[in-house]
Amino acid sequence: MRHQSESAHQSLGDASCGDWEAMMAAAQNGDARAYQRLLREMLPLLRSVARRRLSNAADVDEAVQDTLLTVHELRHTYEPGRPLRPWLRVICERRCVDRIRWRQRHARGELPISDAEECIAAPSLHDAGPDRVMSVQLRTLIDALPTAQRVALTLTRFKELSLAEASRLSGLSVGSLKVACWRGVRTLRQQLDEAA
Repeated sequence: MRHQSESAHQSLGDASCGDWEAMMAAAQNGDARAYQRLLREMLPLLRSVARRRLSNAADVDEAVQDTLLTVHELRHTYEPGRPLRPWLRVICERRCVDRIRWRQRHARGELPISDAEECIAAPSLHDAGPDRVMSVQLRTLIDALPTAQRVALTLTRFKELSLAEASRLSGLSVGSLKVACWRGVRTLRQQLDEAA
């Protein structure tokens, strides 16, 4: 009797998982309703994973949101028929690790990428006067950066491409571009501070 009840419970669990997999396959085929339902139903799982890794409620929320964005960006890579929950758990675990790293950088006072964007909003190279001298100096410093940093800053800050577009053009991953931008900005700030 117990064996039958365990089998029934297991098949219910499999059916639930199968429903998620069917919803993801439908979402890949453009079914927006299935996709919305899947996103709602996966939230408790994602929150559970994030709560095990993160103690701060705000970090849990951020990690879950980042996971949802990642799932949205990568949904085309999911292979129908494969278990969905492990795929979701791995993505959520990685976003939790990203959040932990962000927390550590923030605690050390390192410059976040969003602040990096503001500190290199340089005047156009075509401007005249003292601003042009600063632009030329900044361009010279950027040209001296390591290749990845120079490419990342040029594509994302001066050409104002999105990270996805810059990634496609440069061959660097979005994560690598973010790191290269952050490092490039840090180097530029040091060099500009020394020149001042």
